[in-house]
Amino acid sequence: MPLSKDFLWGGATAANQYEGGWNQGGRGLANVDLAPHGERREAIILGLEKHLQPEEGLFYPGHEAVDFYNHWQEDIALFAEMGFKTFRMSIAWSRIFPKGDESQPNEEGLLFYEKIFKELRKYEIEPLVTITHFDIPMHLVTEYGGWRNRKMIDFYKNLVTVLFTRYKGLVKYWLTFNEINVLLHAPFMGAGVYIEEGENRDEVLFTAAHHELVASALATKIAHQIDPENKIGCMVAAGDYYPWDSKPENVREALDKNRENLFLIDVQARGKYPNYFLKQLEREGISLPIVEGDEELLAQNTVDFVSFSYYSSRVAKVLEEGDEETSGNIFASVKNPYLKASEWGWQIDPVGLRTTMNTLYDRYQKPLFIVENGLGAVDKPDEEGYVADDYRIAYMADHIAEMVKAVELDGVELLGYTSWGCIDLVSASTGEMSKRYGFIYVDRDDQGKGSLKRTPKKSFNWYKKVIASNGQDLSND
Repeated sequence: MPLSKDFLWGGATAANQYEGGWNQGGRGLANVDLAPHGERREAIILGLEKHLQPEEGLFYPGHEAVDFYNHWQEDIALFAEMGFKTFRMSIAWSRIFPKGDESQPNEEGLLFYEKIFKELRKYEIEPLVTITHFDIPMHLVTEYGGWRNRKMIDFYKNLVTVLFTRYKGLVKYWLTFNEINVLLHAPFMGAGVYIEEGENRDEVLFTAAHHELVASALATKIAHQIDPENKIGCMVAAGDYYPWDSKPENVREALDKNRENLFLIDVQARGKYPNYFLKQLEREGISLPIVEGDEELLAQNTVDFVSFSYYSSRVAKVLEEGDEETSGNIFASVKNPYLKASEWGWQIDPVGLRTTMNTLYDRYQKPLFIVENGLGAVDKPDEEGYVADDYRIAYMADHIAEMVKAVELDGVELLGYTSWGCIDLVSASTGEMSKRYGFIYVDRDDQGKGSLKRTPKKSFNWYKKVIASNGQDLSND
């Protein structure tokens, strides 16, 4: 069999899109609580509009999301029924430290996650925990400016020390920051950062990124000190850029785009900034806020594995008048004429997953972990809430088949695969519930109405069969 017998099959979620309970259990206000549904959402998550408190008249879908906070036992039982070997979830930072800068954590929040981890262990499901999946206490944004401020490293250190200590023996696999490269595209969502008028955008964002990289290395060090069994991963929004054609300028453009997407992971996986990035800083007259000890910390505490999300490949071209761009996961791309697209314009490219896996493995020579992959689609349930989602099954079967080829034929070392949104949840980019990814239908609409009833879709039993066969049986029958 091409995949190891202990391959970690499962599904992935994020607290800000799934958990809800935003004002329960002593949780504080977070940046992700301020992303409303509707036309203002994009400007707010991109940091173009300052939005510091919930406004009356706006609907914030993440406040309740699909209420995992009060449905966790039911949901975990469904995951176990599918045969999950792992479940990726994230910690809501403001549930542990409501303001972010307290000296003592919120015990009610710690106990909530402890119960979840113990429930997962009861079913022999390995927790895969993202420490920060775009969650930042708003107090740290308003008082300190988010990750542009070096003080954030100490606040993060307090958070991870508490987590690694409290959950020793319960959690082994950790991710420090979700899609760390997103902060360069959506600063408020990714790093709690606003670009003020007159500021050098790149300098602000590279400063925030450096602080996150130092915090990630520090977390890796602390995790290994507290429990040598801990495995720490980085996480990147991946998807190779193809050159539009063989025109040298377009080949070069693809190279530059891929480098731009990976330079933060270069630091986390290799231990230092790549020369091409340092040369860019030199040309732009930007100095990173490197202090004594940073470079040694980065070099000595690289991650144990590289995890990534993959939804689509991208195409790079020196743009000319009339070129049409598409957008997938906030990364712009020229449309690829050889690919079909999802209902949201994301280009579907299973072979691109295999290509991206090889790129990452060749570059870093560390085990990989696919922690997000899936199809956002409009599901139409019958009267019982059942969805015959053959389109999702086809998408996932094609991607898993290419994933297996990367392992079996190319020799890529792969720890596991967690499909994104294994149960329906709120879309990060659009705030919609109608953009569904799950194997389980949740009765909730874009306006927050619905019973929250959970109903397995056709893909539920299909994925159960995939896991039972360790990826050998991808048939839809």
